[in-house]
Amino acid sequence: MLSEKWKCFCCPPIVKPPRRGVIVPMDSTRPEHERQIQTQAHQLLAQTQTSPVKPKRKKSDLTLAAVVIIQTWFRRRRALYEMRRKTAWTIYQNIEYAGEQDQLKLYNFFLELMQAVTKNPHDAQVVAKVLRRNSSLTGLVEEIETENLAAAEVISVEPSYRGPHIHTPIHKGHFEALIIAFQRGETLHAHYVFLILQELRNILKRLPNINIVSTHQSKCVTVVGDLHGSFADLMVIFHKNGLPSNENPYIFNGDIVDRGFQSIEVFLLISVAFIVYPNNVYLNRGNHEDHVLNLRYGFMKEIIYKYKSNATRLLRLMENIYSWLPIASLIDDHIFVTHGGISDITDIKKINKIKRHKYVSVLSPSFIIPPNEDQFQISSIPNDILLEWRQILDLLWSDPKQTDGCEPNTYRGGGCYWGPDVTQQVLQKHNWSLLIRSHECKEEGFGYSHDKKVLTIFSASNYYAAGSNRGAYVKVMTNQPLVIVQFMSTRTSQRTLTLWERVSYVEDQAIKNLAEKFTANKSRLMHEFQLFDVQNTGRISVNDWCDVVTRVLDLQLPWRTLKSRLVDTDMNGNVVYESTFRSRELQFTSSVSTNVRRESLCQAIYRNKDLLETVFRAIDKDNSGVISMQEFTEVCTFLGKHNGSTLDEKQIMDLAASIDLNKNGVIDFNEFLEAFRIVDTGDRL
Repeated sequence: MLSEKWKCFCCPPIVKPPRRGVIVPMDSTRPEHERQIQTQAHQLLAQTQTSPVKPKRKKSDLTLAAVVIIQTWFRRRRALYEMRRKTAWTIYQNIEYAGEQDQLKLYNFFLELMQAVTKNPHDAQVVAKVLRRNSSLTGLVEEIETENLAAAEVISVEPSYRGPHIHTPIHKGHFEALIIAFQRGETLHAHYVFLILQELRNILKRLPNINIVSTHQSKCVTVVGDLHGSFADLMVIFHKNGLPSNENPYIFNGDIVDRGFQSIEVFLLISVAFIVYPNNVYLNRGNHEDHVLNLRYGFMKEIIYKYKSNATRLLRLMENIYSWLPIASLIDDHIFVTHGGISDITDIKKINKIKRHKYVSVLSPSFIIPPNEDQFQISSIPNDILLEWRQILDLLWSDPKQTDGCEPNTYRGGGCYWGPDVTQQVLQKHNWSLLIRSHECKEEGFGYSHDKKVLTIFSASNYYAAGSNRGAYVKVMTNQPLVIVQFMSTRTSQRTLTLWERVSYVEDQAIKNLAEKFTANKSRLMHEFQLFDVQNTGRISVNDWCDVVTRVLDLQLPWRTLKSRLVDTDMNGNVVYESTFRSRELQFTSSVSTNVRRESLCQAIYRNKDLLETVFRAIDKDNSGVISMQEFTEVCTFLGKHNGSTLDEKQIMDLAASIDLNKNGVIDFNEFLEAFRIVDTGDRL
């Protein structure tokens, strides 16, 4: 009795479910992608399992299968990120180089303007004087004029000034004080700016065209590429590599200014380091050390904003200093360092003989319009002068290419493309082993080409957008391999971006820049789209859409890859072309109903705003930010003299008054744009 099992007949029987054969349960509450990964792991395990195994081995096989699935997913995702990043990079580079082409075409713009109103080819050349900043004085008189520009004593320091004070001789303490002041966001007084630049110019004038650098005493030298006004990147370099000194020499390989918001601070800091250590800090000229590019890329605007009353003198002095910068450096007689590159005519003997200070602007050299301009003809320019100019132009503007040969650099509009055969030829001719250059933004901050005989170093990180690229510098040591150091400057309050965030942000900024191009060219694009849409369906093929945007925007981009981010497509795969402009509209036209003429005009102004701003600043000779009546009169008189039309003083003043809408006696940039709008509308009527 006692051994019998007691059962309660009033309670239902308890049935226990059998144990599962699978060790790892499938949780239905997990996300869909995790369940898919585990399902794939089970399937893979079932295919590979040929004999019963112990539970432990089954678990390890399942784990291994899951790892394979996760790795495959990660690699595909990483490849997708890489494709998106490279596409965004291509957009940035195409837009950047298109802007440089526009600036180089500005000189031709003035020539074409003159050719439209006169048949005299001489007049067409003379009009280029509008952009010329060169002094017509020569020799001792020009030197006296420049010394007067650089005179710091004529500018008094106000008692209220609380920034750093500089005096001669400039020493290491001044250099360190400037670093602290600039980190605090302080602006150096104009008196001390002129004092530094005057000392800089005096030393530069004594230097050869090519710096001779040796690592035998210091054991190494650091080459820094483009900084483009990035004070944060310069501070990162000094923090990681140490401040310049006799034991820690530097070569700054051009493009110190433009684009960044602290170009003058970066230039002054490097200049003071050069003054304190003239035998161990070396400066090379870049293509942006040119006032023609400063007109467009921000340095002129920065100077006017920070040094209003002294901006004109300061800009003229900077132009003169540019002309005295050396154009290359040679390390230990076998490593050639220059900003852009070389060409098939590069010859160090000819480069050493050039009087570099003649080239105040490499883009608009003085020989184009000599003093005796009344007898000037382009055909009269000697070939040796043109070849001399090309020596400097190629050093500052050229880019390497993968194929042999040497051809004009149509992508940028200046310099040349040179191939591996040219590199081999020039290096062999001069017994060099390596060419270090900058001039070209690299995603990792550096890049080798031509069988590692050409090294590109770019030191401005986040150049296109936050996270778009790293910066780098290279340490050249005696009889040792090069050491390349990469970095990326970030704000102290900004956390490190993940891969997804970095790629997404860079891509979004690139698409935003591209959308601006679409909006600025909307009328032209719509006209071309409608030519292919004969039946007015609002749709065209993908091929036609790609052809139109390539031709109108003049940008060679992977449009098929970008299509999904830029336009909508219908069920048949055709592009709804009006969706091209859905991403961005001009703020001043998005909420206003306008007719076709006004809409097209606004786009024309927006499209040419950079060009119009450059013309405006060229006319604004005193860099005051407005065109005075005297400046406007001089331009009108100059143009009238050479195109045969005569305007008396009253007519010129009436014309100026019609542009001066607020009647304050000067023409600001908005009024200048409004005058362009009126003229453009009149041409259409």
